Amino acid sequence: MATDLQKLIGASEEDEDEDMDVKEEDDDDEDAIEKHLSTSPIVGVDVLIGSTSNSNRFHSYSQMQEQVGNSGGGSRRCRPLEEKERTKLRERHRRAITARILAGLRRHGNYNLRVRADINDVIAALAREAGWVVLPDGTTYPSRSQASRPVSGPSMVDTSPSSQMMIPQQTTPISPRGVSTGYRSSVEYNSCRMKGVFIPNSSPQTPAMVGDGEQTGGQALIGCSIDTLDGKQIVDIPLKLSERDFAGTAYIPVFVMLPLGVINLKCELADPDGLLKQLMILKTINVDGVSVNCWWGIVEAHAPQEYNWNGYRRLFQMIRELNLKLQIVMSFHACGGNVGDDVCIPLPHWVAEIGRSNPDIYFTDREGRRNPESLSWGVDKERVLKGRTAIEVYFDYMRSFRVEFNEYFEDGIISMIEVGLGPCGELRYPSSPVKHGWRYPGIGAFQCWDQYMLKSLRKAADERGQAFWARGPDNVGSYNSQPQETGFFCEGGDYDGYYGRFFLGWYSQMMIDHGDRILSMAKLAFEGTCIAAKLSGIHWWYRTASHAAELTTGYYNPSNKDGYAAIAAMLKKHGAAMNFPCLHSPSPDQPEEFQLTEALADPNGLTWQVMNAAWDVCLPMVSENSIPCFDWASYSRLLNRAKPLNDPEGRHFLAFTYLRLNPLLLERHNFMEFERFLNRMHGEAIVDIKQ
Repeated sequence: MATDLQKLIGASEEDEDEDMDVKEEDDDDEDAIEKHLSTSPIVGVDVLIGSTSNSNRFHSYSQMQEQVGNSGGGSRRCRPLEEKERTKLRERHRRAITARILAGLRRHGNYNLRVRADINDVIAALAREAGWVVLPDGTTYPSRSQASRPVSGPSMVDTSPSSQMMIPQQTTPISPRGVSTGYRSSVEYNSCRMKGVFIPNSSPQTPAMVGDGEQTGGQALIGCSIDTLDGKQIVDIPLKLSERDFAGTAYIPVFVMLPLGVINLKCELADPDGLLKQLMILKTINVDGVSVNCWWGIVEAHAPQEYNWNGYRRLFQMIRELNLKLQIVMSFHACGGNVGDDVCIPLPHWVAEIGRSNPDIYFTDREGRRNPESLSWGVDKERVLKGRTAIEVYFDYMRSFRVEFNEYFEDGIISMIEVGLGPCGELRYPSSPVKHGWRYPGIGAFQCWDQYMLKSLRKAADERGQAFWARGPDNVGSYNSQPQETGFFCEGGDYDGYYGRFFLGWYSQMMIDHGDRILSMAKLAFEGTCIAAKLSGIHWWYRTASHAAELTTGYYNPSNKDGYAAIAAMLKKHGAAMNFPCLHSPSPDQPEEFQLTEALADPNGLTWQVMNAAWDVCLPMVSENSIPCFDWASYSRLLNRAKPLNDPEGRHFLAFTYLRLNPLLLERHNFMEFERFLNRMHGEAIVDIKQ
């Protein structure tokens, strides 16, 4: 369990002096306890009672009570003081033992325990080490990531002849669409525990072989819980899971996403000194580079085709001097209001002025509510932006970036350009806006009621000879509805009828055509550089027939159709990589298993469907974490996703981006875990693999 990375955690000269004082104090306490107990009349009563027969115990005890009573009232009045003294000595003795345990764990167990840690901190550290999730309020539940670590050796326990073992039956789930995941299910993840090693009370010293052959006799079993059943002890022993060895695996470069507000609204570097210190720390562990959002709303904020790259020029120079690589995100959306947004960056002011007079440039829902986070795809070819179409505006912006930083392209410092294709930079509709009241796991709402999208819908209906189909569905519920509550998404609903298939096909194709247009321009502007496009992981209601949340997002992926194959083919056409995030629980307030069950979600099944759709057309995959992660359980999940175990073709991610750089990541324990993750992504041989 201990590693060589850190021999002293939280220990200082002050801690050592404190431990020595506690030790001397403990020795004095033991002498005082022994002396006190040898003269205490209370112990005489207990010994006398223990030595008498059952029939004479009450009589003997009565005699002793009379003797104590006849000796005077002083002894009776002193008894409470003696009890208090004994309690005080016991408490000091207990604290001395606790201090020794904590000191040992800090020095030898690689536990980041504070100097004044208590037993709760110890239990939480041990639980996390065993792969459990411990929330700040004490809520504890098993982590699903334990399955990413295969069991080493045979999963057997050799017990004494009177022992008996019960192993939970494990089943392998059927992967959706016949996709083989190569991993065990979440049920198997949580059932990797054996309960039922029986040890008779009559022979407590009988050794039992536990796990890998370690003998346990009268010693207590560390890390196990013991219950009793029918006079026998039931020892709950977690199986020892060995960590997967990534030595010799493929080298996957790791980038760290910089804060969203690293460049302020004046296009200035917000905190150059603080950022430089953080980048220098990242450089010490061989991070490959950083990822930066280049915000349209900052660079072209005040007037069309007036670009201000000053802050980015200073930032890129700093990164080049540290010999780091750059990933650039062309961010054509607004920031603020979504999960993880800690700054507010609107669209350019001149675009907002146009939107006030013509709000149809924004996505619009059935109730007429506008979403100014990004422009509607209906204006891609409409000259509504000061005489330019949206595609022309995006191309001019990307071309300006290429001209401004051409030397960084030629020197290979800019290694990838991710092109923003919609809200949050993802190829999707803004179907789940928090500002309009959406909450997980609502199905969301279609966003096609602006005049330009409706114009396209009417044209598509006329081409099909069904003019009355030139409308959006009206039986789709609201943002927070569930599929079975609507006539469109329910089992056997309208989504699978003639009109439903027509509408969903048009809705999805509008999104794909938008991506096709922008990537064509990006390939022209960034010729010779890898480009990428990001998809969103809409995994709730995946285990229903309609996949309602995906449909409103633009992914036409019901249970009888593969909606991601068409997207992969479009990306393949432009030689673009697919960025699909490693999915996690969408809300930290409840255990992940509860959320997935209630929403009929399947993030694992969705991830493998998307990855197979990309790999079927030889499309490179890049990824990022969807929520901040600092614990090894989360890192293990990311590693096993990036480098699938036993993949016959040895496929793996092209690159990985960690979200994101912040002071919490640079805390001592968190940074050590991140370095451990980084080394395994690089395929380096590590000698401190935890057993």
